Amino acid sequence: MFGSLFEEEEEEGISPASSRTRMAKGGEEPPPPRGRVNLSGIKNQGGTCYLNSLLQTLFFTPEFREELFSLGPEELGCLEEKDKPEAKVRVIPLELQRLFVRLLLVDQQSASTADLTDSFGWNNSEESRQHDVQELNRILFSALEHSLVDTSGSTFIHRLYHGTTVNSIVCKECGNVSQRQEDFLDLTLCVRGVCGLEGALLDMFVEEEMFEGSNLYRCGQCYRLVTAAKSAKLRKLPPFLTVSLLRFNFDFAKCERYKETGRCAFPLTINLRPFCEQTDGEDSDYSYQLFSVIIHKGGCYGGHYHVYIKDIDHLGLWEPPEEDSKPQLQTKNDVRTRDPENDDPVSVLSSIISQDASRSVLLDQLGQRLMDKIGSSWSKKYRKHYGPIGKFIQNHSDVFVLAQNGTQVALKANPPCPVSQPTSPAKPIPDPNNTFNPEPGPEQETTSGQERNHWFDLNDSTVTSIHEKDIEKMFQGRESAYMLFYRKTELHRPTEAQRNPGYKVPSHLYQMAEEENRRLQQRRKELETSNNSVELVLHLAPHYRLENGALQTISVEQSETTSLNFDRRKTVGDLRMTIYQMQHLWEGDMSLTVAKCLPAGLHLYHTLTDDELSLYSAGILTGTDLFVWNGREVCGVTVQTGADWEPVLLTVVRPPLGEKGGTRNKEGSGEGGGEELLKESRGFAGKVTLEEVREALGEPQGSLLCQEKRGGEGEGGGRSGWRVFCPEDMQKTLKELALKNGDSLLVLEPHARDNSSFSVSGDLVTVTTPSDCRWLQVEYRTDKGGGESEEEEESRKAKVPASGNTLLFEVKQRAIEELQIQEQLIGVECCLRPVDRSGKLLIPVCEELSVCDAGIRLMTSLSLCPGVAPKNTQLFLYFTVGTAPSSGLEGHIIIEQSFTVQQCLKAMLASARLEGDFWHLRKVDWCEEVGEALVDEEATLSELKLSHGDTLVITEGRLPPKGFLKLSVWLYVEIPEVSMDAVVNGNAEVSVGGPRLEVMTAVNRVMAELRTVGQVEIPEEATLDDLKTQVMTLPTLQCVCLPTPAFIRLWQLEGQRLTHILRGHQLTLKKLKLSSGMELCVQRLLAEEDLGPKEVFLHVQMGVPGQRDYYPPQDLVWDASRDPSPKSLRSALSLAYGISPDSMLLAKHQPLTHTWETISNWSQQVSKRKKKKKAESLLGTPFHLKDGDIIGVKNLLIDSNRNFSSQQDEEKLREGMEQHRNGGQGAAADHDSNQVKGPEKKIGPVKARKPEVALSINVGVFR
Repeated sequence: MFGSLFEEEEEEGISPASSRTRMAKGGEEPPPPRGRVNLSGIKNQGGTCYLNSLLQTLFFTPEFREELFSLGPEELGCLEEKDKPEAKVRVIPLELQRLFVRLLLVDQQSASTADLTDSFGWNNSEESRQHDVQELNRILFSALEHSLVDTSGSTFIHRLYHGTTVNSIVCKECGNVSQRQEDFLDLTLCVRGVCGLEGALLDMFVEEEMFEGSNLYRCGQCYRLVTAAKSAKLRKLPPFLTVSLLRFNFDFAKCERYKETGRCAFPLTINLRPFCEQTDGEDSDYSYQLFSVIIHKGGCYGGHYHVYIKDIDHLGLWEPPEEDSKPQLQTKNDVRTRDPENDDPVSVLSSIISQDASRSVLLDQLGQRLMDKIGSSWSKKYRKHYGPIGKFIQNHSDVFVLAQNGTQVALKANPPCPVSQPTSPAKPIPDPNNTFNPEPGPEQETTSGQERNHWFDLNDSTVTSIHEKDIEKMFQGRESAYMLFYRKTELHRPTEAQRNPGYKVPSHLYQMAEEENRRLQQRRKELETSNNSVELVLHLAPHYRLENGALQTISVEQSETTSLNFDRRKTVGDLRMTIYQMQHLWEGDMSLTVAKCLPAGLHLYHTLTDDELSLYSAGILTGTDLFVWNGREVCGVTVQTGADWEPVLLTVVRPPLGEKGGTRNKEGSGEGGGEELLKESRGFAGKVTLEEVREALGEPQGSLLCQEKRGGEGEGGGRSGWRVFCPEDMQKTLKELALKNGDSLLVLEPHARDNSSFSVSGDLVTVTTPSDCRWLQVEYRTDKGGGESEEEEESRKAKVPASGNTLLFEVKQRAIEELQIQEQLIGVECCLRPVDRSGKLLIPVCEELSVCDAGIRLMTSLSLCPGVAPKNTQLFLYFTVGTAPSSGLEGHIIIEQSFTVQQCLKAMLASARLEGDFWHLRKVDWCEEVGEALVDEEATLSELKLSHGDTLVITEGRLPPKGFLKLSVWLYVEIPEVSMDAVVNGNAEVSVGGPRLEVMTAVNRVMAELRTVGQVEIPEEATLDDLKTQVMTLPTLQCVCLPTPAFIRLWQLEGQRLTHILRGHQLTLKKLKLSSGMELCVQRLLAEEDLGPKEVFLHVQMGVPGQRDYYPPQDLVWDASRDPSPKSLRSALSLAYGISPDSMLLAKHQPLTHTWETISNWSQQVSKRKKKKKAESLLGTPFHLKDGDIIGVKNLLIDSNRNFSSQQDEEKLREGMEQHRNGGQGAAADHDSNQVKGPEKKIGPVKARKPEVALSINVGVFR
């Protein structure tokens, strides 16, 4: 019933399937080893948490596991032969064996069920679809029984899980007892109305059901209807009892599914004697203990499964959950009695290492282990007094020893073996024939001979320890128990099975696990080597020299670096020895110093001095530069190291010196006699002072050093500002002055200050140079019709010097003089217009403004064109005549910003030489489409925020008075309706020859046509009745006789599509949110209509049985005011067609995509967190039912085809695909000629629930 309802929830911590596998160098990263609990989880394939929970339960049932292992290849076959046609290979039990062996012996965090689900015959969609775990339990047992036919294990499912019940009916008249026996593999108990498991068993196996009154029983011995009592008892109890709690149910009154979240307690041990037919046995025959609880979290439409399991054979390492390890608040008494061992880091670290199964801990994990033990990190508790943890371990070499190249820490008294050391806390694979009981670790110690109960939470790939008391939290709520697994208390495990995962594992499977472990260890070793390999860049000292405060290569042509791949777990001494072997001719000491390539050159930082320190601890990463030298000097020059001496690359700026020491002017310099500045990049050590910089530059004592002002060009217009360093700054270092790479430093000698290019005012120097005196290029364009060639026009250009403060009027006059066109422009107005990159002329600039204020960028082009330049108080506007910017006359106009809209309209009409008063203005928006009209004709252009370059459209038609609306009206004409067509054709020729639009009121059929009939002008305070009355006064509709306006239906058109019916006869047009320019459609009715605000007008079509077609549509007005759910619509259609609601299938047609969207029969469940339940509304997401939608109906009693798609739909889809392949050229024509559609929107996939699919497992025939 609930086949595919339990879809995975994406919740934190319960969706491990969403985690992605990281990629390592050279391939996929191997799976991580087992965690600290030493148990393996199972990977989630997307929706297989229900399968994982059941498989873990069967795996932790030792008797089931051992029965499966007892079947050898001689009975089950070999997987290598499964593809042979004649071979009978029982794939399912073989794959189940392999999965259990991997869970037992393979050192990986989680095992995969991909091979097992492939043996089930499941595809990817089945693995991502979740099912009911109780259903899976029965189907899996059935598949195993069919797979094990004619083998020694054919009955082991029956032996372990099979039980019987007996139903008895006792006649109260004659005492005759009628009995019927039933078999079961699991018991399903109703939890509604009971407080616990015993109560549910009491209702099922103790309480009697009476047949009395009108419900009598026909006795087989009395041969008449009599009073009788019916009861049930357990006749045969299985060794393992499976109980399913019926938490998912169906409410037939509300027609919806729901989950029982009430309390249902269940004991850890239970005695079934009161519920059995025979009660004379020993207590052990009826006593069961709980060992597994499958838990479901979520609702009836989605959730997640995980399982609590008791570790019968103690295969895992149980440890207190993380909550118990968190530090608790201490009282004063607790502080006084604190354990002194926690204050001694040697004792704490020794205890952590000794408790580990491998007697060693990875150095990277030691800090986390410390936090788990004492509740505080090393940095907070010990670092202040003892330093870093790595240094502390090295300083206590008498207690600790570093193994595996410094990556693992062990105690010196018990160092780990470097060969057999496992890579994880997982225990090594034991011998399957070994019956020795290993010595229990500290986690497995028992007291008073009593065995502790170890429970674990197996949540897909994650396995964590839990307390036995945590099971009580699963009695009720959204996350609660769903299936219970009990085992008889008389079932005892042999001593040799305890903590022995290899117990009774077949040798061939044991060897398979060993081989997989070897492959995993090899892959992890390769990964570890790859991850710990760093690529170093070696710089050799003989190839470098010290220059400008940094190391520079002697030869520029050759690369002076050497790449070296090295294991970062090795020590600095190992690296030094390797470099010695590479450099055979090296003599003397060798120092390795970390370097860095800076803009000024190579700089040295700290030297690696501790040969026993690993590169990892030294912080050496891939790409680190190492400088190989003697540690003192390079080419005989002492080299300073450290961050304080980090060099800074400065740009030294100075005027060029003439031959006699004076300044000289370069040829081609701009007006003003300015000098070009020379720029040079120089590096200086960060710890040198400005005075030392001046001396290094060879400048005299009186020279000024200046820094360029931060944040701009100073005064602009070709000037730059510089701040002079005061005498105190000259004694400061470059680091103290915060000078950084790329900063400019102006050096000004005393004799250069007299030059006009330099102006000294206090501590500010202003420099003007030709490189800053920029220009504007002015091109002269004429209106001659081909009189001049393009070459002649291009040659008439002038480069005019200009700065940010130069007036554009001065630029124009200077350009006219340079071009020598004064005589040609006598009596002719001209203006400057910017030119964009495509060569298009932009709007004229105001010549009263400066270059900066007008927003003109220097070194750009301007065009000198005929025309008047706008003043500072004027606007330059474009205008066009018609309904679109490019449909009529085009022009431009210069007008005062203080003009009103009416004055602007008159000026534009005069410019366009148009007459009359039947015009108004509309503004073109940023989409280049005609927007709303400028209604307020008395508003000024500045008040309307019009700006230079805006486009206005002169539109025909007078604006309605203020408070009035102007609406366009269309007529709805049904194509079969001849009389209305004749009326329209006979009374208004404009409607016949005017625009016509076709609308679709049925599936892929054009059933109506829209024809324009005119416009109405009406106050916005008028009612809908007034609007309908005025519409009927239009000339085209005067011959149409209607009793009242209620016989008219008004549609609202948006994007040439009928979208909404106007309703509410007495509502004003303002409340209906109508505005000028809207389009309406009038439809004549045969009866009065007064739709409510929540009534929806639908076109309903019944499917033709046995055909992919539909009957003609019927109109339906559905009242959705009280209940907008599918149930309400189904009831309305049931009354209209006389069909049972349960026999109807509904869908909504999507005309844009020619698809159908099925309307579900059920309502969604709402979380109990919400106070009110809100049923699924068809007016909202995802259906959004509105007026005019087409609803398809299928009568399932006579039509078994559930597919709503018609032949016309498929044809339209094929046409759309062909048009898409052809570039969509025919789409527009179909859009305009066949249907009335608005702008198409991208319709994304509607998230619907997956269809319910029965769970199945494919099993071969083995008889």
